Amino acid sequence: MGTMKLRLGMIGGGQGAFIGAVHRIAARMDNEYTLVCGAFSSDPEKSTEMGRILALQEARVYQNYHQLIEKETRLPLEERVQVISIVTPNHLHFEPAKLALENGFHVILDKPATFSLSEALQLKEICKRTGQLLCLTHTYTGYPMVKEARQIVTSGKLGNITKVYAEYPQGWLSRFEEGSGMNKQAAWRTDPARSGKAGAMGDIGTHAFNLIEYVSRLQVTKLCADVNTVVRGRKLDDDGAVLLKLSNGSSGVLIATQIATGEENNVKIRVYGEHGGLEWQQADANTLKLMMADEPAQMLRTGGAYLSSYASHNTRTPAGHPEGYLEAFANLYRNFALTIKALLAHEEPLPEHLDFPGIDEGVRGMAFIENVIRSGESDVKWSEFSLEV
Repeated sequence: MGTMKLRLGMIGGGQGAFIGAVHRIAARMDNEYTLVCGAFSSDPEKSTEMGRILALQEARVYQNYHQLIEKETRLPLEERVQVISIVTPNHLHFEPAKLALENGFHVILDKPATFSLSEALQLKEICKRTGQLLCLTHTYTGYPMVKEARQIVTSGKLGNITKVYAEYPQGWLSRFEEGSGMNKQAAWRTDPARSGKAGAMGDIGTHAFNLIEYVSRLQVTKLCADVNTVVRGRKLDDDGAVLLKLSNGSSGVLIATQIATGEENNVKIRVYGEHGGLEWQQADANTLKLMMADEPAQMLRTGGAYLSSYASHNTRTPAGHPEGYLEAFANLYRNFALTIKALLAHEEPLPEHLDFPGIDEGVRGMAFIENVIRSGESDVKWSEFSLEV
């Protein structure tokens, strides 16, 4: 496929935006992209300043996403941006993504996909109509040992899946951080006008949900949610637990909380089947624990020659050297780039390259948010998992 770099643009991700810097690091890591343009802030001066920091051509640092897409579309095909990364708060996902797709650009979108399920369903139709690709940055599916876990389940080694647990504990919102006026992240993530219907369940619950469906290869069909707002004055949920029914008849439990004081980001998943189980947690991301019935537990390690092609493809360093969040994020960027390059070369992308979250995961993530909030407000024990608005 050659050494051609894809031309990347960014909407959002100005100074002080944590996730924008992560996206830029991920894009640079494998030399698959060149950042050529951006509209980094709703404040034109801040956008211009970010462009200077990133050493972009002044003419390609734009005041807003409308201007970016309009002016880039007028450039010659060999110069214009090819992929647009959208790293704005949730309420500013749909419109720029829609405009980018409709003007012939592929899109990388931070999660959750949109502000509402209705918008996600519209975005899916736009992807289908335009033929453009969308990558949704569910980071944790980028880890080599999460990919290995999925391959073990796929191989049938565990047998029929009987139980799944996923938990994502954080403690950073255990106090009323949004009231300080100093925490930009807390301010928008707890604001219904910018975040949407959910707080913790949208921000981190969607990651746990995505991990369950990705690793188990099953889909949630019913749920029973207990959703709480613990910190006084907060406008959105900051804690919750969800009982799940899965498409093969088995059950699961999902916990997402941002008020577990002292916790960082140790997202964890456990999957059990008739013949064995597995466990992965971000705090020891290079290890996948495999537990087969009547055998000693095994610790599978990133970089091992015994791992699947999916794990190996997404591993950068020799065994024993820690890889983490940034590399997992970069794996999504790289697989998306390799898929686009194959299509540009009229080649079939490899299955390992196609292994990135897309608009279907985006729709299910938004459906999870809306179903969980609805269930949390209801006295009915079990609710059908619905993709309808």
